[in-house]
Amino acid sequence: MKFPTFGPLHAWNDHALLTLRVGLGSMMLVAHGWGKLMGGPEKWEKLGGAMESLGITFAPTFWGFCAASAESVGAALVVVGLLTRPAAASVAFTLAIAAWMHLEGGDGLKGSSHAIETGLGFLALAIAGGGRLSVDAKLASDDA
Repeated sequence: MKFPTFGPLHAWNDHALLTLRVGLGSMMLVAHGWGKLMGGPEKWEKLGGAMESLGITFAPTFWGFCAASAESVGAALVVVGLLTRPAAASVAFTLAIAAWMHLEGGDGLKGSSHAIETGLGFLALAIAGGGRLSVDAKLASDDA
């Protein structure tokens, strides 16, 4: 018996990437990034304190601003598919730091699982890119 595939599976890859970009990117932006970015220097300093888990103790406000920017601006770029690979990589890196902080803080795998799982999704987007249904693809086709 042949399994129905609704056409070539690769034909759906760009739709899968679009779903992943819009779903993960929107949730990151709305549930995490925007509030951190709008929190200002006080929030950024607290957020940047996570770098202490890596032994980096200087400029916590700067690191917090970088994390808030990745989770908001980076996530928004992922949603529209503009600079998808570097934007997704910046979010994945931020989530790796968050996961490490949770692990070092004694939260265990359960406490760090959300950052790990979401980070893997952004890492997949950093590897795969935005697909043909992205601004990146549109800009690339205009160059040709």
